[in-house]
Amino acid sequence: MTRPLRILIGCETSGIARRAFDAQGHDVWSCDIAPTEDGSNRHILCDIRDGILEWGWDLLVVMHPPCTRLCRSGRRWMSGPGKWTQPKKLPKGRTLDDLRAEFELGVSVFTACWNAPIERVAIENPEMNDLAKDRMPEDLPKPQMVQPFWFGEPTYKSTGWYLRALPQLIETNCLSEPKRNTDEWKRWNRIHRMPPGPDRARLRSRSFPGMMTAAADQWTTHTMERIAA
Repeated sequence: MTRPLRILIGCETSGIARRAFDAQGHDVWSCDIAPTEDGSNRHILCDIRDGILEWGWDLLVVMHPPCTRLCRSGRRWMSGPGKWTQPKKLPKGRTLDDLRAEFELGVSVFTACWNAPIERVAIENPEMNDLAKDRMPEDLPKPQMVQPFWFGEPTYKSTGWYLRALPQLIETNCLSEPKRNTDEWKRWNRIHRMPPGPDRARLRSRSFPGMMTAAADQWTTHTMERIAA
């Protein structure tokens, strides 16, 4: 294969994943409803559901789709015992209608990306709760769960990758874990210990350069080999 791959990085504003894949020499674009932080002209302002998925991509990597109401930790706000019963408690200042709307948005974005007419897809998302699983496509596999420290990043943050026609990530620079409750261990847990604030969600969802470098190398190599075969 001589031509570069056409790669879309969806739902990312940091540019971290786009730059990692671009470093492999491919035709890489990112998109989001918000501008990119690095001011790149390779970023498209749009809702990923509004047609860009049909532009003939070889590879789709979706970084941070709305997931707060899809993940297991968010399940308690959506329902009480059983499914879709009244929650025991709601977040301060929020209504159940607000949370249901966020849930529907998460389902809509995720399923649009998974059902996109693109052969190779990777979607970053936590392991889902049962309510979300009920709304997912039947062919959705279990996610591969990885940690940033597998790729040289001294951080704990369990990261799920839902993969289609792509290999699971292989660790590239796995760090030795610190002893529990040491100062270093606390630093590794800084994402989970991040205090509430207006930027908390954005900072907690930032991509890890080491992980994205590994993903760019492994997934583009795999894709080029399959296209050339």
